[in-house]
Amino acid sequence: MRLTHFGHACVLVEMADTRVLIDPGAFAGDFSGVRDLDAIIVTHQHPDHLDPERLPDLVRANPEAQLVSDPESVAVLAGLGLEARAQDGSAWQVGGVGVTPVGEIHALIHDEIPRIANVGVRLSAEGEPSLYHPGDALDGEPGEVDVLCFPLNAPWQRSREMTAFLRRIAAPHAVPIHDGLLNTTGRGLYLKQAGELGSADTRITDLAGSGAAWSVPA
Repeated sequence: MRLTHFGHACVLVEMADTRVLIDPGAFAGDFSGVRDLDAIIVTHQHPDHLDPERLPDLVRANPEAQLVSDPESVAVLAGLGLEARAQDGSAWQVGGVGVTPVGEIHALIHDEIPRIANVGVRLSAEGEPSLYHPGDALDGEPGEVDVLCFPLNAPWQRSREMTAFLRRIAAPHAVPIHDGLLNTTGRGLYLKQAGELGSADTRITDLAGSGAAWSVPA
């Protein structure tokens, strides 16, 4: 497995000769040149996970890629001229990768803001590490995973919830995502808390700014 973090929640996963891009949103860096995708997955409709400006061009540049989203984002994507298939709770396959939907609802931001659909994904393939990307929720139950993409900071998340999430999943490896609202000082603080107060069994690898694919250790 190889991972490339394009910023914020956008992650390219390469495994079992399959390329899956998750959450190409407005806070991510330049993902416009990504090609040969087998699937584009959108966990929910917020623009930091679904960029209405850049996503249509990305889909057109990857005509063979399946576009799959949470049920509510299907209508949003249709408004952009894009046909997507809704995650219905059933596991599905793309190339050599099995995709298991995890969760249904976005984390609570505020009592006065209606909650929307959010469907995270667990990716797995024979002979490869497994990965969980939760979108914007911490209550999903992906089972055992080898790599956890964990939100570092969000309006809907307290730092103690982030570290509790790391402890609960206790994956061997974790990659911080959802960091688009943080400056350098803030990232350092949250990463320090994740490392010191998260799971003792988890090795955190920060891919921000690397621009290169990281090969997950076996």
